[in-house]
Amino acid sequence: MKKIFLLLLIANVALAQKAGIQFKELPVEKVFQEARRTGKPVFVEIFSPTCHVCQSFMPTLADARVGKFYNGKFVSTKLDIAKPSTQAFLNSRRLFVPSLPLFLYFDPQQNLVHFAMSNNSTDEVIRHGTNALDPKLRSQTMKSRYQQGERSANFLIDYAMFSRVIKDTVANISAMNDYAQQQTPATFANQTNWLALQKLVLDYENPMFQYMLTHLDTYRKAYGAQPTQQVAENILMSSLYSGRGAQFPVSKILEIRQGLVKIGIESKVAANRTLLPEVNAYFRARQTAKAVERMDNQVNANQLSVPEYLYISRLFNRASPDATDAPTVIKWVNKALALKPTAKEQADLYTELANAYRRSGKADDAQKAAQKSKELAGR
Repeated sequence: MKKIFLLLLIANVALAQKAGIQFKELPVEKVFQEARRTGKPVFVEIFSPTCHVCQSFMPTLADARVGKFYNGKFVSTKLDIAKPSTQAFLNSRRLFVPSLPLFLYFDPQQNLVHFAMSNNSTDEVIRHGTNALDPKLRSQTMKSRYQQGERSANFLIDYAMFSRVIKDTVANISAMNDYAQQQTPATFANQTNWLALQKLVLDYENPMFQYMLTHLDTYRKAYGAQPTQQVAENILMSSLYSGRGAQFPVSKILEIRQGLVKIGIESKVAANRTLLPEVNAYFRARQTAKAVERMDNQVNANQLSVPEYLYISRLFNRASPDATDAPTVIKWVNKALALKPTAKEQADLYTELANAYRRSGKADDAQKAAQKSKELAGR
């Protein structure tokens, strides 16, 4: 009886797999070649074999009704998020995966036309595929719909998530600011908006996040101290290290640093995290003296390694808007040389010493340092 049961179980599984979506076990380029040959769009499930949510979708994707729809309309494949080939494909399309499983729909030329983070039901999975086939409903139209004035809350959430997937931070920030304006402070900490803070908000200036910073205890009581700190930290750091953040003035960077301290990050750690953005902001503002002061304070407060001295010396030699920092760079290089670096490190340090002397107008000293670097490099 056990053998019969086992055979029946295997047969049922095989039948379900046949009835469900027929995922092509081919390199992704081959999948798109087949799509171009057949004229069908491509459905891609981004998954992980260790993701329990992905596993819970397996019976749904093996459902006969889902299989009939997708097998007739799409060429389908599954990509394991952990595989280098998957990462290479996602990077080639400039796509980000915010959570798993992620459904992506492409035209045969590999252009993303739709995405979905689906509920686990047969009807929902079919609905997403139906929307992907409709030029009026697919995600590809969201930007134009937004520009034409569509502002429903659900649309803004979907558009913000799509913007994350396609790495359009500007669109995400705009959508989430509009969404926040529709909410009231009384709803900022509810479950829906907590999820929005977790998954969608990338800008520390978003009204919902600014409310969070001033009502941290409310979130800690509702969602726990550690998750609250993690969400807030993610938003602050994503703001700081975004393309937009790379152009922040020092005043905004200091706001982020203060925010990190407020949520519970040790002051010294927060200062370390904002160090390079602060220095680069001073460079952009042509405030070399302040950049030197900020970095020299860091040097004096910590025991830097030779590679760290080398890094900051290169940074100032290459990025400083004028040569007033050169004496300080020379001081840093000499401190590094006193740490008994390797011959290779010494050669690199003397190169930076030569650059600093050259910038400060000391041609003879620059030549001597350059010669020393060349001798060490030849060892």
